[in-house]
Amino acid sequence: MPTPRLALHVLVFFPRGGSAQVVRYLSRFLVAVETGWCARVVAGSLGAPGDPEYAPSFFRGAADVVAVPYDAAIRAPDPMMASPPLHPSYEDRVGAPDRVFASLDDETYEHHVAAWEVILGAPGVLDGVDVAHLHHLTPAHEALARLAPNLPVVTHLHGTELLMLQAIEDGAPWPFGAAWAHRMRGWAARSACLLASTTAAASRSTRLLRLAPERIAVLPNGVDPGVFDGARADPGDRAGRWRRWLCEDPQGWTPEDPRPGSVRYEPAQLGPLRAPGAVVLLFVGRFTAVKRVALLVRAHARARELLGRPLPLVLWGGAPGEWEGEHPAHLAAESRWADEVYLAGWRGHDELALALACADLLVVPSVAESFGLVYVEAMAMGVPPIACDAEGPSTFIDGDPASPARAGWLVPPDDEAALAATLLVAACDAAERALRGVNGKAMVAHRFTWPAIASDLAAFYDTVAMA
Repeated sequence: MPTPRLALHVLVFFPRGGSAQVVRYLSRFLVAVETGWCARVVAGSLGAPGDPEYAPSFFRGAADVVAVPYDAAIRAPDPMMASPPLHPSYEDRVGAPDRVFASLDDETYEHHVAAWEVILGAPGVLDGVDVAHLHHLTPAHEALARLAPNLPVVTHLHGTELLMLQAIEDGAPWPFGAAWAHRMRGWAARSACLLASTTAAASRSTRLLRLAPERIAVLPNGVDPGVFDGARADPGDRAGRWRRWLCEDPQGWTPEDPRPGSVRYEPAQLGPLRAPGAVVLLFVGRFTAVKRVALLVRAHARARELLGRPLPLVLWGGAPGEWEGEHPAHLAAESRWADEVYLAGWRGHDELALALACADLLVVPSVAESFGLVYVEAMAMGVPPIACDAEGPSTFIDGDPASPARAGWLVPPDDEAALAATLLVAACDAAERALRGVNGKAMVAHRFTWPAIASDLAAFYDTVAMA
């Protein structure tokens, strides 16, 4: 078999969000399904081997991994000016070490470009590379253009950069927003190809980046069918897993004590999860404003009041110490049904499939998902999702109650009453949950698996490399 050609995947962020999962699985399956391509991954990293944010562990399966250590930067007086600097963010979170891109001046921008010139120009990093696959729009684009101006670039848009661009257009008071918007549009224009996860995201990208529609191709996100295999947990396994995650090896935390595991439950507190007929709701994600976890906690209380029986809600996620707005721990404590809301904390991605196997509904009322990988992962496990009728999820979740292919529920964004009503309806109808679960599982197997998506990506590489 001929030697595979090499794609260089560059992700300036350390592993914690959806784009890291995309890099992880694409780099793995480019090789696994023998596409004729393999991947070298350059990514930010925190911690030590085995830690969830340690790049060499997270991206195992890629041809090789170049980790950019951020441990010193995140502790520096100014993380943005460390060497190497911590990546900025597309979100503006008060007090966060990763400040929003649009707040960084020209000097800081040049510092980041220079740092990434050193990273990408280090011995061996660009050796043998046929295509550069850059994730998000970041100073790594400028660094690569200065180092290898003739190397074809595929830019993968993951949505968060578009949220920042939209905020700049809407008049967000960041002092350097216009400069960053100009840079990002320039990097997009210079790319040989851009990828978006849905047709809706592609349309939004063409508008915000001021590109012709044909410049952006659609490449969806997917699931690893070997991990998200649809296997459901029996009652004994469910009880054992919840006890391990919530009592024996807890990872939940509060603003008052952000150490993972500072929230620990006693086995007796897990009664609602074991109650006969209990419908387990699972939220998965970061505690950022767009996820609307606070709205979910309030809607849960309304639905539980009307249901009259246990409706446990497990909040799976929340990167340690990171949250925007009201923290769900505070809201849960204020709820009349606080004893049915559990903070599971941030855990490894492979454990997510096991958690979904113990859940009856996925509920993530996010209002700004470019795609929403977790909805697809839930459907692969036979768990119907409840999502907002907006952005990416509405392009693949069939929520039409009259459709024979219905696979979840869609609710209006920011409508607490509608979300509570949908929780109640879904919790009361086991047959409907089962039908939508079966439909969703079949749809994902047909459209959203990483092996097939990696093959499609290889075809994009072939076209770009030959141009």
